[in-house]
Amino acid sequence: MNRCAYPLLCLAVATAVGVAVPAWAADEPDPLAEVIVTASLTGSRLLELPSSVSILDSQTLTQAGVAHFADILGQVPNLFFAGGSSRPRYFQIRGIGESEQYEGAPNPSVGFLIDDIDFSGIAMAAALFDVERAEVLRGPQGTAYGANALAGLISLRSQAPRDEFGLQGEIEVGNYDTYAAGIALNTPLGDDGRTALRIAAHHYESDGFRRNTFLNRRDTNGFDEDLLRLRLRSQISDVLQLDLTALYANTDNGYDAWSVDNSRVTLSDKPGVDSQRSRALALRLTYSGFDAFELHSTTTWLRADMDMSFDADWANDGYWAAQCPPGRLAECVPYDYFSDIARQRQNITQELRFSSTTEGPWSWVAGLYGLHMTEDYTSSDLIAGVAGEPFDSNYRALTLAAYGQIDRRLNDALRLSMGLRVEQRDARYDNSDALRAKPRDTMAGGHVSLDWQFAERQSAYAAITRGYKAGGVNTDSELPDQQRLYNPESLWSAEVGHRYQSPDRTFSARTSVFYMRRYDQQVSGSYQTTPGDANSFMLYIDNAASGDNFGVESQLDWRATRTLSFGANIGLLRARLLNYEQEGVVLDGRDQEHSPRYQISLNAEWRHQGFFARADWQAVDDSYFSTSHDERAPAYQLMNLRLGYEADKWSVSLWARNLFDEQYAVHGFFFANEPPDWVDTRYIQNGDPRQVGVRLTFAPW
Repeated sequence: MNRCAYPLLCLAVATAVGVAVPAWAADEPDPLAEVIVTASLTGSRLLELPSSVSILDSQTLTQAGVAHFADILGQVPNLFFAGGSSRPRYFQIRGIGESEQYEGAPNPSVGFLIDDIDFSGIAMAAALFDVERAEVLRGPQGTAYGANALAGLISLRSQAPRDEFGLQGEIEVGNYDTYAAGIALNTPLGDDGRTALRIAAHHYESDGFRRNTFLNRRDTNGFDEDLLRLRLRSQISDVLQLDLTALYANTDNGYDAWSVDNSRVTLSDKPGVDSQRSRALALRLTYSGFDAFELHSTTTWLRADMDMSFDADWANDGYWAAQCPPGRLAECVPYDYFSDIARQRQNITQELRFSSTTEGPWSWVAGLYGLHMTEDYTSSDLIAGVAGEPFDSNYRALTLAAYGQIDRRLNDALRLSMGLRVEQRDARYDNSDALRAKPRDTMAGGHVSLDWQFAERQSAYAAITRGYKAGGVNTDSELPDQQRLYNPESLWSAEVGHRYQSPDRTFSARTSVFYMRRYDQQVSGSYQTTPGDANSFMLYIDNAASGDNFGVESQLDWRATRTLSFGANIGLLRARLLNYEQEGVVLDGRDQEHSPRYQISLNAEWRHQGFFARADWQAVDDSYFSTSHDERAPAYQLMNLRLGYEADKWSVSLWARNLFDEQYAVHGFFFANEPPDWVDTRYIQNGDPRQVGVRLTFAPW
């Protein structure tokens, strides 16, 4: 394993990259670009926003050579994910977030938007081709986004149409039969330059980094992903602008990620799938004809059809027979379980946002928001070739919210901001086990922040924020009555930060220190009701008394010379359970699941006369898989490398991800799955092995 033997030393080296900045700029490096955070209520400059934010713009994404949001997770401090799917969709920010959603109603802690469309909890469609930026807002977004952003928000924004003709594309090939291709066309409509259209299409396929020796196949965990996006922008009049987005994404992936010996060699006789077909629309209207304010109306619709299936015994009868002790064959075979979960989700949202436009020390934003969500869920099991009784459920929820924010510039250096959001969720849940529930939650959150611009390019802030998350229903019929429902969770956060940019704009540093206290904390638990029945492994949500999460985040960028630049992203975290006991085990003071104590990433890039090279290194501490057992994912380090040449209208690059072929875990369980003795055992889903490939990009117009 290529791990950092001395994490504190690695942290010191990472920090030194940014803070020990010498006056070495003899060849006049280009300044760092100005960055605007579009996911905030007011579209603030990054160096003025009183919050911890990471922005990866199109230039950064291109330079890193990434293809999916999964590829940039390591570049964002205190952003983590749990596996259990072919693409990441269970995220944690500052240790808060879900680790799986095999059962139950959707109730994410981390919001995920793609062009304003809510993909929270189902972010399979997060391909980065033709994406203009990825923004990650850490900490509760109680004023702007409410219950779906208790931990923070991830927002992807694709390239907007422009009033000029353009064509660009890329082709990529790699090992494991990896192939990708994308093309984007931009064209004005009409001669007045007021309307433009942009169409982007992308395809990605790979065999999925597993070898199934029983079926003699290498594609049982494969990827087959298509994305088609259309964006239309029209300046209908001098005061009315229309933005329309239509999105189609089809991820028809395999799912054969688990093995009895925790390797990347599988033995499944019935490998599963992890598919999601999404169709979505977003319509944004901006009207600036009022004297004192501007009106933004955003309407979205999403339908996602999902199917998640897996071989629950992870092997085949021949394997189990060979492993069985003499005289106990009847206890080992037949052992054949297959599980299939189908979901259909539909979201309809409407937001009206009013923002002031008059000059003066006061500014304000106010808005109304509505979300109607439905999700139909069906699970079925195949046991020794015999279909079990299917389980069906239906979830309906209507969320209504009103919010407002007032900013007051106290003087040239100080700005005060206050925000409040009140939200009500009325839900209805019923299933085929005759469970009926109608939870109704009224929640409130907001913020108070003070921003101090004490120098031309140096500022500090302090913020107190309240976030919240709705309660919900545990769906499994085997659960006791007292665990059927779980309560809403609330969170108070205190954060201070400092931001600096050098006078020549070649170096910037942003550091935040935060403390968050969670009340009625929602935690995931698991247990197995029947040894020998792989599908009796149950997942549920419980409320802990409380928890706290505190840490430091630092992001450093240094344009050392015109040819050489460095970056560092550092996240330190301590996330603890407080006053919590599960199944008779006292967990007070224990780390929360999926909350590594450090995450560090460093990058270095060199460019000269068209040639370029970039290296990205990340280190992640160990962390618990779950609150229901003591198994941990070991610490690991990954290295990515990219070398190439870039001309005016084309580029070619050689890339490698996980260069040193580190074996690391992205998810894990601890339960009995092996006959005949059924001993609780640790099982992990491995991360991807070393991948290498070549990418060609072109932009002839």
